[in-house]
Amino acid sequence: MNETYVRLLCPECGKDWEESPDDLPTHDETFHCPNCHASRRTAEFTRTERDLETLKQFQ
Repeated sequence: MNETYVRLLCPECGKDWEESPDDLPTHDETFHCPNCHASRRTAEFTRTERDLETLKQFQ
């Protein structure tokens, strides 16, 4: 089985990590950085346009 993931980057603290799209809220819902607790739309945490498209595709 091929696991899909989305690469994330916090615009506030710079933390970068990966998550399964199933573990994330939709791209337009509020997401909180697990490091600094910054709150923004999930889309603002995606590293690239491709990561955003992956997130949208699996939700």
